[in-house]
Amino acid sequence: MCRNIKTLSNFEPPVTEEEIRAAALQYVRKVSGFNQPSKANEAAFLAAVDAIAAISGNLLNTLETNSPPRNRAEEAAKAKARSALRFSR
Repeated sequence: MCRNIKTLSNFEPPVTEEEIRAAALQYVRKVSGFNQPSKANEAAFLAAVDAIAAISGNLLNTLETNSPPRNRAEEAAKAKARSALRFSR
């Protein structure tokens, strides 16, 4: 899976439509192999992003969990620490 796609479930504050769309865009880019589609493929590319964003939003809205919501700042700090460790080699 693409490293740029972030976990969106169980955060406080809840995920936004922009975050869902950004994850859908990254997914479609990874699957299609296109960073920017040609004019001939643009409609199919954008339709796929829209469809995946809608499905992802539906999934996130229906998931249930008993664990406490994650804090965005704490998760970002953890990711930054992992990145620093990974690239300090």
